[in-house]
Amino acid sequence: WPKRSCPTGVFLLDLKKNELKLKPAFFSKESCYLPPLRYPALCALNGKTESEKCQYVIHGGKTPNNELSDKIYVLDMVCKTSKKITFSCTEKELVGDVPEARYGHTINIVHSRGKSMSVIFGGRSYIPLGQRTTEKWNSVVDCMPHVFLVDFEFGCCTSYILPELQDGLSFHVSIARNDTIYILGGHSLENNIRPPNLYRLKIDLPLGSPAVSCTILPGGISVSSALVTQTGDKEFVIVGGYQCDNQKRLVCNTVTLEDNNIKIIERETPDWTPDIKHCKIWFGSDMSNGSILLGIPGDNRQLISDANYFYILRCGGEKEDEEEAAQICSQTSTEDPGDSTPFEDSEEFCFSAEANRFDDDDIDTYNEDDEEDESETGYWITCSANCDIDINTWVPF
Repeated sequence: WPKRSCPTGVFLLDLKKNELKLKPAFFSKESCYLPPLRYPALCALNGKTESEKCQYVIHGGKTPNNELSDKIYVLDMVCKTSKKITFSCTEKELVGDVPEARYGHTINIVHSRGKSMSVIFGGRSYIPLGQRTTEKWNSVVDCMPHVFLVDFEFGCCTSYILPELQDGLSFHVSIARNDTIYILGGHSLENNIRPPNLYRLKIDLPLGSPAVSCTILPGGISVSSALVTQTGDKEFVIVGGYQCDNQKRLVCNTVTLEDNNIKIIERETPDWTPDIKHCKIWFGSDMSNGSILLGIPGDNRQLISDANYFYILRCGGEKEDEEEAAQICSQTSTEDPGDSTPFEDSEEFCFSAEANRFDDDDIDTYNEDDEEDESETGYWITCSANCDIDINTWVPF
């Protein structure tokens, strides 16, 4: 754990010999402040060449003060040693039709005609400020079903209203390939249903204005807060989520994308452990390479009542056509569930394939170059000359 309270909530996860370890992430001096965020939208922005490092785009989410963020951040790794990884975080200034603050939405990157743009859709936001009262201060509503295109090069945002998208959605599944995004499932807060949606968004990026079209497709699935992992160039697996408020969805689906077609088939159900079958809440995230980390609350009869059990589900990857749910460890969780409902708890973790492994040597060797440089954390400011605050006891709030 870090010497001071980690102000961002960003940690690196390492799995060795069925043991889970968390290490704090460090940020360069030039980095902007990245607050801890719950349920943000996150996606990877791959470089145009193999030499360019992968970046991660983060938008929206809930802050520790229960406020919603409308900011967008770009996170990339600038330095890696055997014991420490340093990131750079940049806040992007947006102009135009800037998406309102939200959570439970998705962001994807599309590529068309040599250009790239991010696409933001769905989510929830607080009711308009003029309608907020003391009793309804934290009440949320579905965001309008607008599609937002964000050009990272110029910071321009454009919103599109499509007649096929009539109802707001949150905690849905989105899968992007080239210039196409498929949107599956989701939860409608207004109607309290999980309709079996299946939409295809196609984004064309010519020299002039972008063109966005939507097609309603048959054969969708009813699920919210599901997790997606990629097992092949055109193959994905949908795992977990909820089919109603208090009922988990234990079946899995294989999604195959080819040309402009999508094929969704139910695959053999994993041999879930009794703990997974009987728990009401589960959460987790894609770990890439066909693996998903799942977490469930621990047994209340334990001495540590808020312990979580973690499992890895492997869907293909190194073990082709083999799925296994293996308990890897338990880890104490100090997270306050707040006012979240069960179907909102499946996006607590976000992993990068590049940074989820440390040095392969199991021996922890000391290297003073890996120690934290307190002058380059990027989160500390210089006070005025008459400031009487003891910086050795101050922590971020």
